[in-house]
Amino acid sequence: MRIGVLGAGQLGRMLALAGYPLAKTFVFYDLSGSPSVGIGEVIVDRDGRYLDDFLSRVDRVTYEFEHLPVEVAEKIAAEKPVYPSPRALQVCQNREAEKTLFGELGIPTPQWKIATCADSLKKAAEELGCPVVAKSNTEGYDGKGQAVLRSPEEAAEAWKSIGHPRLIVEKFVEFSREVSMIAARAEDGDIAFYPMAENTHHEGILRYSIAPAPGLSPDTRSEAERYIRALLSELDYVGVLTLELFETENGLVANEMAPRVHNSGHWTIEGASTSQFENHIRAVSGHALGDTAARGVSCMINIIGEHGDIDSILRLPYAHVHLYDKGERPGRKLGHINILADSYEELVWRVRNCAEFLPGSPEFSCSLTRG
Repeated sequence: MRIGVLGAGQLGRMLALAGYPLAKTFVFYDLSGSPSVGIGEVIVDRDGRYLDDFLSRVDRVTYEFEHLPVEVAEKIAAEKPVYPSPRALQVCQNREAEKTLFGELGIPTPQWKIATCADSLKKAAEELGCPVVAKSNTEGYDGKGQAVLRSPEEAAEAWKSIGHPRLIVEKFVEFSREVSMIAARAEDGDIAFYPMAENTHHEGILRYSIAPAPGLSPDTRSEAERYIRALLSELDYVGVLTLELFETENGLVANEMAPRVHNSGHWTIEGASTSQFENHIRAVSGHALGDTAARGVSCMINIIGEHGDIDSILRLPYAHVHLYDKGERPGRKLGHINILADSYEELVWRVRNCAEFLPGSPEFSCSLTRG
């Protein structure tokens, strides 16, 4: 089977690496003009002139990045199966549509309002009560296009810094930690849930993911499974879906979803029986899903900005290095390291030891390290 992938970054790279053992071939369709996938056949098409050529080379199509033109996905869907559906892409590109869908499905979210100018942003901050988080309604990711308002008087500056004509303004959520639920849904409707991960961000970028999330109650996991199952069903979803959540005293509150394999699921490459990448390929190819059980406990460490001392990390018997073949640049995701252990105590020691070789890595802080 020939699988077309919209986008040509590291997620596409890892999808292909998972798909080759299943005898899949890959064609990447890049609209950015700067593909970094490094493998497979890549069609660079900034002007949309080679879409028909792309379609002639593939049997099914998926995507590795949600910020691409929905109309392109819809045009492809008229010719070839596209998984997940263009509707999932459309919802995830628009925070207002996403929060509205969450509400319709009974998935709790922060209180939110829409702002279309600095004055309406100030009014929203006053009505919700500060602090609030203002986010561009479209196009934001990895902390980009966001600002925290500690008082309504900061609205003008925040509006200018974000530079987007429509913002979603969310009341700040008091949470104990951030977690994510990743699930895969097959063509026949079968669903497989991965163990939830606990995530630590620094300057808007994910730095550490621990799985299974320590100290997670069965009720909390059931709650997360119920929410993501509702989304999978409503969207008639095929493939891997990620739901980012805040854990609070009153239960889970949804932050956002991603219609693709996700950074917080990279631990599954070595840490689960079947990786999120293989299960996504299985789903979009019409195959049965693989086992999602964890192999011990894991932590994914993102390599951000500079590679650090990779040779020393490779000497660590418990570290699995994944590099994306990208040049160094501040804030850029260059790769990740998966750390495996038999216990959480052992995991904390190993993660801290590994992070010593990664300059600029924030201190490893999570529910395991707090008093």
